[in-house]
Amino acid sequence: PSVTSSEEQTEGQRSTLECSTPYVCPRGDIVLRWEGYDPQVSQVSSRVQLDTGGVSHQVTLTSSFTWKDHSKKLLCEVSDGSKRASTEVLLQVRHTPKDTQVSLSPSSGNIGVGDTVTLSCQVGSSHPPVSGYHWYKDGVAVGTERVLALRGVRREDHGRYHCEAQNALGTGVSPPVTLRVFSAEISASPAAKVLEGTATTLSCDVPGREGHPEELTYTWYKNSAWLKEGPAHTLLFPAVAAGDAGYYSCQVTNSQGSDTAQAVSLSVTYPPRIPTLTLFQETQGGRLVIIRCTVDSHPPATLAIDRDGTVLATSGAQVALGQRLGVTASRNSLRLEIRDAGPRDSGKYGCTASNIHGNASATKVLVTRGAGLLIQPSAEVTEGTAVTLTCVGTGNTAEEPLYTWYRNGRRLQESSFPTLEFPSIRGDDAGAFQCQVQSRNGSDTSEAVPLRVFYPPRQPVLSSFLQSQGGRLGVIQCSVESDPESGLTLRRGDDVIACTQGCPQATSPRVHVTRSYNSLKVEIRDVVVEDEGVYLCQAGNSQGSASATVDFKA
Repeated sequence: PSVTSSEEQTEGQRSTLECSTPYVCPRGDIVLRWEGYDPQVSQVSSRVQLDTGGVSHQVTLTSSFTWKDHSKKLLCEVSDGSKRASTEVLLQVRHTPKDTQVSLSPSSGNIGVGDTVTLSCQVGSSHPPVSGYHWYKDGVAVGTERVLALRGVRREDHGRYHCEAQNALGTGVSPPVTLRVFSAEISASPAAKVLEGTATTLSCDVPGREGHPEELTYTWYKNSAWLKEGPAHTLLFPAVAAGDAGYYSCQVTNSQGSDTAQAVSLSVTYPPRIPTLTLFQETQGGRLVIIRCTVDSHPPATLAIDRDGTVLATSGAQVALGQRLGVTASRNSLRLEIRDAGPRDSGKYGCTASNIHGNASATKVLVTRGAGLLIQPSAEVTEGTAVTLTCVGTGNTAEEPLYTWYRNGRRLQESSFPTLEFPSIRGDDAGAFQCQVQSRNGSDTSEAVPLRVFYPPRQPVLSSFLQSQGGRLGVIQCSVESDPESGLTLRRGDDVIACTQGCPQATSPRVHVTRSYNSLKVEIRDVVVEDEGVYLCQAGNSQGSASATVDFKA
C-alpha cells in the first residue's frame, strides 16, 4: 500500500492520513487497514473506486495527535489471509517543550556557603528543538543558559528556582525546586547593644528554617563554653543583665551534618555602680596625697573628684588645676595627686560617675597631717651610715616651733631644730620614729616611720647544760643579734651538728634540732662521753660574721 500525509503534524490539530492500493478485489478476503492509532480520538473511513476514472481502495485516518505520539510509528497494512504487506509512517508531531524538569547537583547532603551548585534544565521532548532557556529565582530572572552554575554559594542564593524552555511553538515551564543553603546566622532583637533590663532575644536561623523538611537541633555557646542544646532556635533574656554580655554562637545540626554561626557580641549598657574611692597619704615625708576613683559602667563614665563640693579634677573637660595637683585619667578611672599636702587639704572628698544611663557617687573624709617625717638617705641603711631625720610641713616659718622626737613611742629629745641626726648610726638606733611640732596654733604629730639598720652579727651567746633528772639530756643553745637574720651553724671539730639554713637533718636519732629567728637549739638525748668536746657556733649574714665556743662536758 501507499500512504499520503503531511510531513509533520501539530499537537492539538486534526490530521488526515490516507492508505491506498491501486486495485480492488470485490469478492476476495483482502483487507486494508491502519494499525497503531488511538481509536478514542481517531476516525477511520474507507472508499472504493471502480469507474472509468480509475481503480483504488482508500482507508482514511483522521486523528488528533499529542506530544507523546511524536516519533511513534503507524502502519498501513494490506492482508490476504496470512499474507501481509505494510507501509510505515513515522509521526513528526510539532509541540512545545514538554516534561521540563530542574536537576539539582549535588542532590544530597547539606549545601553550605562557598559550595558550588549546578541547576540543569532538562526537557523530556521538544519538536522543533529547544531554542532558548530562562531561569527564575523566586519569580526573578537570573539566567539564560541550560545550566545555571552557582560558584561560591551565598545565603542569599537560598530560594525556589524554576526554568522555562522555549521553541518556535511556545514554552515549557518546570515545577519549582528549592535550593536550601544550610548556613547558620545569629540575629539579635531588638539590637545587639541593649540597656540592662531590656527583654532581648537571640535567634539562630538557617534560610528556610520554617519550611525545613526535618527537625533541627540548636546548640548554644557563650564565650566558646557550652550553654544549652535543644530544638529551640532562640535564646531568651526576659530582662538582660550586665553578666549576660559576651560572645554568643550556635551550631545547627540536621541528619546531613551541622553548621556553626559566626559569634555575635551582645553588649549590655548600664549606669555607673557605686564608685570605689581610695585615699592614700605617703608616710615617708607625708607630703603626697593620692585620691583614686574607679567605677564599673557601660558605656564608660565621666568621673569627677571634688573636695567639699568644689571640683578638683574630671576625666572629661579639664578644670583649672593648681600647681600642686596632678591628674591621670583612663577608662572608668581617675587619679588625683596632691603634692606638698597639708591640713588645708583635709576635708570630705567625693567622686561622681555619670553616663547616659545615670550617675552614682561615693565620699570619704581625708585628714592630712601638718607634720611629716623624712629619712635621708633612706629608711633602710647599713650600720655606720650618717642618717638625718627631718620633720617637714611645719606651717608658718615666721614662728619658731618646738620639735619633739619619739622612737617606738618613747620621747628622745626636744629642740628648736627640725632635724635629728645620727653621724654614724648603730643597730640599736633602729625603730619607729615620730616628730611632734608645737606652735602657737597648736601641735601636730607625724605618722610613725620605721628606720631599719642593717648590721653584722654580734658576739653569739652560746650556752650548754646537762640535765640528769629523767635521763641524761644535754642542751646546747646559740643565739645572736643581727639584721638581717643570720645563718647559724653548730660544729664540733670538723663535724656539723646542726644549722638553721641549708644543711641536712641530724643523722643521729638522739639529736633534736629547734630553729627560730637568730636562734639554734640542739638537744642530745642519752648523753655519752663521745658527746663531750668544744662546740663552735658560727653566725653570718650579708653584713658580716661572728662566732663563739663552749666546752660541753658529760
